[in-house]
Amino acid sequence: MKTMPADWRFALAMGGAALAAIAMIVYAFLRPESDPEVEERKRRLHLNQIGRIAEGQVEDLLENPPEPKKPRRRLFGFRATPLGDLRPRHLVSYSYAISGVTYHTAQDITGLESQVRLDRLVPGQPASVKYDPSNPVDSILVADDWSGLR
Repeated sequence: MKTMPADWRFALAMGGAALAAIAMIVYAFLRPESDPEVEERKRRLHLNQIGRIAEGQVEDLLENPPEPKKPRRRLFGFRATPLGDLRPRHLVSYSYAISGVTYHTAQDITGLESQVRLDRLVPGQPASVKYDPSNPVDSILVADDWSGLR
């Protein structure tokens, strides 16, 4: 008789674990898709608020053709994907130094052309870079309401 309650508790625990696993799998397939453009805008706004300014230098300006959005695999097949932005992507490569460490990175400035004069952007141009003091690798050259380009 003493083994019956232990078996009942074990079966209940296993059933609860199975329900939790099923819920996690369903959430993985049905969760709302985050838009990379929105995530990048949030990152820029955050860095613009908390960032410190360092002196940097523009390395290069690259213009890439637009990339089509890839459909995301759903639980029951593929979901329709809207056409992506058909403008060419503008990447500005830049470098900056903090505490003797030089960082080389790039920022996609597509959509921020109102802050940047692309015809005046040349390699070697000095610029101000905003970076996260707790993570100096995370930086921006241009934000929605700020530009480090001169």
